[in-house]
Amino acid sequence: MDDNRLLGLIIVFVPLSLLSFGGGQAVVAEIQHQTVSVWGWLSGSQFSDAYGISRAAPGPSTLIAALIGYQVAGYAGAIVATLAIYIPSSIVVSITASWWQNHPDSRFKRSFERSLAPVAMGLVFAGAVAVIEAGPMTWFTLSTTGICCGVLYFTKTSPYWLVIIVGLLYLGLSFGGLSV
Repeated sequence: MDDNRLLGLIIVFVPLSLLSFGGGQAVVAEIQHQTVSVWGWLSGSQFSDAYGISRAAPGPSTLIAALIGYQVAGYAGAIVATLAIYIPSSIVVSITASWWQNHPDSRFKRSFERSLAPVAMGLVFAGAVAVIEAGPMTWFTLSTTGICCGVLYFTKTSPYWLVIIVGLLYLGLSFGGLSV
């Protein structure tokens, strides 16, 4: 086992754990940048695939760390990456939770919450952009994405039905010899 790869996983995921305001989705853009551009562990397409699998699986969005860790260093990499993304933020939350609960009317707490909301939204948006840029985008995939967003926004259609319908559409088109 290459210890440098395991150390690299720790170097990548520990700081991201501490910056994941708004959940794991907030650091997806930086995970993509680190694993594709900086360390070169994955191609953009491999990252998109790992992201898709992690989002389809039940659980938190930071499951992508385990998939990347496995890709980089096998089972040991999956374990190291998972611990590196969860333990640091869990320690910080444990330490600050008692103060947070004991000071419900704190002026600092209210201003901190209000100031982090736009930061978290910006990070989540940056993550979405990173995933879009990492994968192979065509006009067909962009229009499919736009149509699905519109359907979800303007109707009460279940996202699960959309995933099934679009998946079957893409499957049928690929069996028909069309590249999408």
